This record gives sequence, C-alpha cells and structure tokens, in this order.
Amino acid sequence: MKIGIMGGTFDPIHNGHLLAAETAREQAGLDEVWFMPANVPPHKANAPKATAEQRLFMVEEAIASHDAFKAKDIELARGGTSYTTDTVEKLRNQYPDYNFYYIIGADMVMYLPNWNRIEQLVSMIGFIGVTRAGYGIDLNSLPEPIRKQVQLCEMPNMELSSTDIRERRRHGKDIRYRVPDSVRTYIGENRLYEA
Repeated sequence: MKIGIMGGTFDPIHNGHLLAAETAREQAGLDEVWFMPANVPPHKANAPKATAEQRLFMVEEAIASHDAFKAKDIELARGGTSYTTDTVEKLRNQYPDYNFYYIIGADMVMYLPNWNRIEQLVSMIGFIGVTRAGYGIDLNSLPEPIRKQVQLCEMPNMELSSTDIRERRRHGKDIRYRVPDSVRTYIGENRLYEA
C-alpha cells in the first residue's frame, strides 16, 4: 500500500487541502491519503483556535465522501509537539508493509532542510511536494539525501488558507466554497473563529 500523509493543523480544513490531497493521490498513484491533524505543530507560533476534537471532526466531515481519504488521530492522541519523525516511526512500526509519503505544499519543499531530524526522516519516508503554476522550486539546491526523496505534483491554482478563513469569520464574512458545506455548517453551529 502506498499511503500519503496529509498533516497540518486543519484549523479549519479547507478545499485547498482536499485538492492537494487528491492531486497527490492521482499523480503519485497513492492508494489512500491519511489526514492527521497535528496536536501542536512545531513551526507555528500560535496554538490552534479550535480544539483538537473540533479539528478532527471537521476533517472527518470534509473527507466523508471519499473512500481513499481517512482521518487519523495519531498525533492528537500522542499529545505534545507533533514531530513528523515520531509519527513516521510509529506508522512504520504499526504498518511495516506500507510505504508512506508525506504530502507538503510548495512552500515547505525548500524548508525541508530545517525540519526536525530531517536526515532520519528522509531515510524512512518520501515527500510529495504539491506545487502551483508560477511557484518556482529549485530541487537542485536541496541537499542530495533530501532531493532524492522529493517528487513534485502540480495542482491547479487555488489561493486558500486557514488563516484567511479564520479572518473572514472574525469579520463576519461568508466562507462558502472555501470549505466543504458540512464543515461550514459545523463552524457556524459552533460559532468557531468569530470575533
């Protein structure tokens, strides 16, 4: 089994996340994509606005209609800071016959050398960098052990971010077509991200 890991805070999950996951699944020939909300992401200064339970529920709602998408609470259950290396070690122990690929955005590809224990991580997992037209990535500038573990997939342009969605909610603006309808309903019913 070829499994893509879609990590992130998902505060909230949005259509850009879903399109990136589907692009990676199709172009890299993945059997499934596992969405794993981070408990405390190491590269973000601010804590998530929604609770772990709310973020996991929104992921489950967003992917419910896709048979190849699964929600996993591994990082939330472990608690603490969510380091990818720890997660991948656990996954490889639990599923020794699976091949895992971490799906990352174009902005993160060039940041890979700064990841926690990256040398160990690239010995265990491949990376799928989801790029956008006009966004240049110079793989040759990455150290060879990292470069060899990265494959690129190009997705259609979709400028969405969780930060923008939270800001729209804070200012009373609609988030229709930015998140799945079920997620939009849940956010509204629970008054998430309001001022």
